[in-house]
Order: sequence, then C-alpha cells, then structure tokens
Amino acid sequence: MAVLTAARTRRRLAPYLFVAPFVAVFLAFSVYPLFFTARLSFTNWRGSGAAEWVGWDNYLYLLGNPGFWSSIGNSAVLWLLIIPAQLVIALLAAVLLDNAKLKLRSVYRVAFVVPFVTPLVAIAQIWVVVFDQDYGAVNGLLGLVGVPDVGWLTTSEWAKPTLALLFVWKTTGFIVLILLSGLQSIDANVYEAAGLDGAGRIRQLWSITVPLLRRTIMFAVVLQTLAVFQMFAEPFVVTQGGPYGSTTTAGYYLYNHITRADLGTGAANSFLLVILVMVLSLAFVRLLRAKD
Repeated sequence: MAVLTAARTRRRLAPYLFVAPFVAVFLAFSVYPLFFTARLSFTNWRGSGAAEWVGWDNYLYLLGNPGFWSSIGNSAVLWLLIIPAQLVIALLAAVLLDNAKLKLRSVYRVAFVVPFVTPLVAIAQIWVVVFDQDYGAVNGLLGLVGVPDVGWLTTSEWAKPTLALLFVWKTTGFIVLILLSGLQSIDANVYEAAGLDGAGRIRQLWSITVPLLRRTIMFAVVLQTLAVFQMFAEPFVVTQGGPYGSTTTAGYYLYNHITRADLGTGAANSFLLVILVMVLSLAFVRLLRAKD
C-alpha cells in the first residue's frame, strides 16, 4: 500500500518537477528584476551605496521634462514613418511569395529574411557609410543626375526618414513571415468563389485578404510598436541621437540615464514606457474588437 501511495505521489509531483526549472528561471530573471526595478523607480540610486527613497519625484521630474516628451514625440513620428509603409510592403510581398506559381519562391523568401537575421550593428554601420554626406554612395548616385549632396544623417529633416528606412529594411522580412503564416490559414476556395463572381486580384486583396488577416496584421502592429518605442541601437550607432536630438528615441533617452548612473530616474522612465506601450497595445486590441 505504501509503495502504491508513493507511486501516486511521484506521478502527481512529476509535472511540477518538469516545469520547476522554467519557473525558477522566470522568477529569477523576469519577476524579480521587474519588482526590483519598480522599487528602484521610487529611489535615488547611483549604482552603489544605499538607495534614497524619493517617492514620486522621479516620475514627476520625467513628466515635466521636455527631453522626455521630445523622445516620445520622436518615437511617435518614427512610428508614423515606419508602420504604415512597412505593412503595405510586407502585405504585398507576402501575397506574392504565397503564390505557388512564383519561380524561385524559396530564394525570395530567404532574401527577405536575411536582413532580419543580420546583426543590427553591422547593418547600421553600412547605413553610416552609404548615407554619408560627403562620401556616401547615395549622394554619389544623386550627384550623377545633378542633385546636390543631402545631409541624410546630419540634418533634422532627413535623419528620421533615413533611420526609419533602416528599420523598415531590417525588420520587414519578419513581418512578411508573420503575414505569410496568416495567409496559409485562408481557404483557397474563398478566392475561387470570389473569382467566379468576377472579383479581380485587387478586389480579392482588399475584400478578402485584408479582412481575414486583420488579427495577424494587428499582432504585427503591436510587435512593431514595441520595437519602435524601444529603438536604441539604430540611433546609437547611426546618429547618436542627433542632430539636435531629432533622433533621440524613447529607448535612447532611457539609455542616457544609465550613462549618468541615474538609475532611479531610468527605472521610472522604463515604467512610463511600459505604461505607454501597454495603453497603445490595448487601444489596438480594442479597435480590433470593435471591428469584430
């Protein structure tokens, strides 16, 4: 009887033992840092010594700081430059790559993924060279047709579009993969029925593909919203947040607190970004439910 009881106990404990390593790692590297950062955001701590409790001062400082709101505004402009264009490009590319009659389809799919798996710092360095005002290839080509040199990375007017172009080129392949997975779930009979009713390719794209991919598209929008507002490596390598702070994104502004060892304010900044992105994500989900 005792042996039977022990066997039953082992069977009951087995699932918990299997998930225990994941739970331990999750608690150690996700839950604990989250609560530590939350507590840190209410203190003035420079990385050593005792942390001084300051209450809501860090949050009030950030909310009244023009630099913080400027970084949010820069990220919002980049979002407007990136997300609509990227969705259109990714959707058209996904539809073309989903066509079984397309020759070398596998090669094209790999070509779209290569930029996404290439290290970001390497791509950013290439961007610095290609868009250099004096020696860059882009200005060199424009000079052949009589266009004067453009300060792609040194003027406030062009720095954001150049940075947005880098982000689009780097991450569009990932969005194409997401949309391709959504296209695989659409029944081909729907398109056949629409074709019999006289609907052309453009009409099918607008009236069938886009509505049926609405959830997938919204998922991609939420992912890219997170990525845009966390953008750091691109401005850090390409523009260093300039010129005149025009490319200081929310993620790059957060990094500035770390370089000054102002860890309490940095923690508060990170939580404000979490709240902002959460609100945007909930707004997108609400929009999706309203359409449903």
